Amino acid sequence: MIRHLVHLRFRGDVDAATKQALYDRLDGLADRIDGIEDFQHRQNVSVETPLVRGFLDMFWFDFRDAEVRDAYLVDEVHQAIGADIVACVEGGAEGVFVCDIEL
Repeated sequence: MIRHLVHLRFRGDVDAATKQALYDRLDGLADRIDGIEDFQHRQNVSVETPLVRGFLDMFWFDFRDAEVRDAYLVDEVHQAIGADIVACVEGGAEGVFVCDIEL
């Protein structure tokens, strides 16, 4: 299993409703891509503020395997959602940090 973690540094003017709409769209990918085992999103509650560097929001997908992750990466709906996320974070792609781990 692959856990795909995405940390986000949203701009200050992006409200909770906008964030939730993005997360709802991401969650809908499970109906489109076979092998998405789970989707979650959370706020970063770390007290290590200097190390957080403004990455206060995150989400993750659990994919059955690397093939599912790779299908997700090239999926056109995912890419459209990703573009909308990048438009909402500080510094464009600089406001996104991605990490994949094997479980």
